[in-house]
Order: sequence, then structure tokens, then C-alpha cells
Amino acid sequence: MRQKKFWFTIGGVFAVLALGLMLPTGAGAASTYKTLHEFKGPDGANPYAGLVFDTGGNLYGTTQGGGVHNSGTVFKLKPNADGSWTESVLHNFCSLANCADGFDPTASLTFDAAGNLYGTAQQGGNAACAQGCGVVFKLTPNSNGSWTESVLHTFNVADGAFPTSGLIFDSAGNLYGTTFNGGTFDAGTAFKLAPNADRTWTESVLYNFCNLSTCGYNPDASLVFDGAGNLYGTTHGGGSAVCVCGTVFKLTPNSDGSWTESVLYLFNGTDGAYPAAGLIFDTEGNLYGTTSYGGISSCSSPNGLYTCGTVFELTPNSDGSWAESVIRYFSSAAFPQGSLTFDAAGNLYGTTPSGGFANNGRLFKLAPQSGGGWSYSVLRLFHGKPAADPSGSVVFDKAGNLFGMTQSCGSGYNCFGVVYEIVP
Repeated sequence: MRQKKFWFTIGGVFAVLALGLMLPTGAGAASTYKTLHEFKGPDGANPYAGLVFDTGGNLYGTTQGGGVHNSGTVFKLKPNADGSWTESVLHNFCSLANCADGFDPTASLTFDAAGNLYGTAQQGGNAACAQGCGVVFKLTPNSNGSWTESVLHTFNVADGAFPTSGLIFDSAGNLYGTTFNGGTFDAGTAFKLAPNADRTWTESVLYNFCNLSTCGYNPDASLVFDGAGNLYGTTHGGGSAVCVCGTVFKLTPNSDGSWTESVLYLFNGTDGAYPAAGLIFDTEGNLYGTTSYGGISSCSSPNGLYTCGTVFELTPNSDGSWAESVIRYFSSAAFPQGSLTFDAAGNLYGTTPSGGFANNGRLFKLAPQSGGGWSYSVLRLFHGKPAADPSGSVVFDKAGNLFGMTQSCGSGYNCFGVVYEIVP
């Protein structure tokens, strides 16, 4: 099992990277920062993923820890007229015996058209694994303002184990996601959940990731559809025989209901390694993502095993192949974990849980240039007062303001992560 961890606890290998760090280009970019909520433990702790808005402007997310049972929460943040926000916990995980409702959620939530929330918890479920193989859950709003959680599927190793990614819908109302482990080769699965007339859901495995380097294994992030109904994603492992640094893959549906996997790109280390985030499309059909390691050799840990990560673009060729280009090599500690986000002008935004001032992470922007290439700037250097270690993606409101979360508050602060807003 791969469990998402808090970057500030990883110890000496990365801690030394904080020494002598230079501020990146564009660190002086103007932006306004505001903390909307500090997690104190009982209301959640250490949020890992990104946020989602409902149609009323409320924010929803998950925390990996905290809550009544210290097993994670689903929460809501409601904006008030005076500019403050009020948090409420919608569900405390491990509320059922043997944590049958799941625990340790590390992915963003997804709304359906009726206002129900869907997500995954990477452990729990009272199944074949020692602490449960994870679940897919649904939260339904009640007329009194409370929410009811129901488990749509409990993984059992054979059909997947430890879902660390979020879910996406197709136009027919089916859900799609990945598991990091489980399946035929215990290398992860891509799965589908189809709703039934009796309100149950039927799970089917679309693809069992293999344990050979070139085919990719251990998918760690959400999937994305293209306009033709094909699915795209990344694997944390697999790739070239030299590096085994991860892949970008495509799943194509067949007329008989099966799916065919094809590997679009194998990372080799110098162009990135170990992608932990999902992909996004631009309007031209190009794919964008991040790798948590890899890149330039001058940015490495003392033992030389890790470099600082990249932002990459994949462009489709006329023969069906894809060409990769790195649009940002991080030159100081970064290790990006979250998916990228586009604004209406075509600029990219992302976070890194490390690097920057006091090694507490940054929010960055990549702007395409008319002559080619991308201009890099930093909108926020987190410094632990009281926010540190942003790892998930950011989301825009209708006014163009950015919202995200950090996993911690930095040393010496009595809180366990924050929700923040940044006006670019």
C-alpha cells in the first residue's frame, strides 16, 4: 500500500534541502493571501487534496486525519456576509464498526447533478486487507442540513485496493477511478462503478495494471476523459527499464465493453519521474501534468536519488504517438504532488509542498508566451505562519480567486493545515 504522507515529517533527506535555497524567478509577484480556516484536529487534520465548489459558492473537501475518530473527515466551508467562513464536518470516518465506512481519505470530492458528493477513502471497508482495502462513498444532503454517508463499493484486493485518487463521471452517470494496488498483479486497477435501478452500484475492473516496467503500475491519480470517451492517467511506477519512473497511459473502450491500455509516454528521470497527480487537457488536445521527482541533476538530495520535479506537456502527433516537453524544471526543492489548473486565459497554476522560504512550499503560475515557452512566477511562498506544505490542486471561484489547502501550519502552530484564498 502507498499512503500519502505529510511532507514536513519525511525527515532528513529532504530537510537539508531547505538550507541555502534561492527564491525562484518571479517570487515577487503580487498577490493577496487570506486564511479561511485552520484545522484544529477535531474538525479535521492534514488535508491532502484539492477543494470543490457547489453552485452556492460553498467549498467542500476531505482531511486525511482528525475528526472524532482521528480517521479523517469530509467538511464544508460556508462564506459569511462579513467575509469570514464557517466550517462544518459532514462526516467523520470510521464511524461504523471496523471502519466499514472507510478512513484516511486523500482525494478530492465530486458532485453529481443532484448535489450528492462522491469520493474515495484509501483504507477501511472491513474487507480482505488488514485495515481494509478502501471504499468508494457517497454523501447525501438531508433536509435538516446534515449529510448521510453510504458506501457504494468496498474493495477486496481482487478488484483493487487502496484508492488514493478521486472519481469522475461519464455522461451516463457512471463513476471511474483507480486503485494504487490490488488487481491481478497487485499493481493497481482502473475501475468503473455503474448505478443500478435499486440504488446499488456494480463495480467492474477496466484494466489490471501489470508488474512489468514498460506497462506501468501503481496508478496514483484521478483519470480524465477526452471528447471521444477515452480515459487518460498516470502511473507512479513502470516506465523505461533504465528508470522505472512512471508512465502516462490511455484506456480506449472497445465495442464488447472491454478496454485497451496503451502507454503514451515513459518517463526516464531527466524529463521527470514518479508522477503523483492527474492530467488536464487544454483546448488544443494537449495534456499537462507534474512529476514529483526527476528533472535537472543539479537539484538533488544528499544521496543523489531524488531531483526536484517537473511540469510537462504531452502533444499528440499525427501518427498516434505523443511528444513530451518539459515546460518547467524545478531548480530547488519542490516535489509537486497535485494536478494543475487552467484559468480562462490559458495560464497554469500548481503547488509544491516543499521549497521556497523555509522549505514550506509555494503556489506557482506558468504563463504561455507569444514566442513560445512559458513564464514562471510564484504567487505565494508559504512560510508556516500559519500555513505550510500545500500538496493538492487549486480551484477558482467565479471572480478568479484561487482556493487551496495546506497539509500543516508549520512548526510551533497549534493547527493541522489550513484552507486559504489567494487573489492573483
